[in-house]
Amino acid sequence: MEGWCTRPWPERVTMQGRFCRLEPLDGVAHAEDLWLAWQHAEDGRDWTWLPVGPFEDAEGFRQHLNAAAGSSDARHYAVIDLVSNRAVGSLALMRIDPANGVMEVGYVTFSPLLRRSPLSTEAHFLLMKYAFDQLGYRRYEWRCDSLNAPSRRAAERLGFRFEGIFRQAVVYKGRTRDTAWFSLIDAEWPAVRSALERWLAADNFDQQGIQQQSLASLRG
Repeated sequence: MEGWCTRPWPERVTMQGRFCRLEPLDGVAHAEDLWLAWQHAEDGRDWTWLPVGPFEDAEGFRQHLNAAAGSSDARHYAVIDLVSNRAVGSLALMRIDPANGVMEVGYVTFSPLLRRSPLSTEAHFLLMKYAFDQLGYRRYEWRCDSLNAPSRRAAERLGFRFEGIFRQAVVYKGRTRDTAWFSLIDAEWPAVRSALERWLAADNFDQQGIQQQSLASLRG
């Protein structure tokens, strides 16, 4: 580790993509868009795996956003759909350890307007690129409830490697959680970045927005 030095703390920056942009979460500017986006959910099941929510009213949701935006130990970003120019979800950099160059992506709250779309993939890509290419971090983590199968599939699709289960790691919402750990390290990032760039390229989608090649196939 010759020449290693403490890495910078993530800033309140905007990250621009082809389908979306990430901008610092703002409890005032983004509350209405995000609340309306969540009205498309059939029920509150999407909040099952988070320590907060679901929210019964807009004011409670706004208070949650204000607390997240003002967090001193996590950096939350809103995902803005470039077509509608509205916030449709959010995610955060957290468990930030500049001395060791480690951080985690978490609090992924993607509304029905964003999930299973190029926007969701690009939102993760933009944050990964910021962590590795701009901030120079060495390790990027993904943790989820071991029972959260969609989250585990998403981690593997994006190129994270499964590292194991931490048993009875957390108590939340009246239940115990075994935590599944995934990570992506700097040595693996160039190949993952290349696959994501090719998947997100304009020529990988037809006129109806259907992918021509899957991300898994592009990663080999």
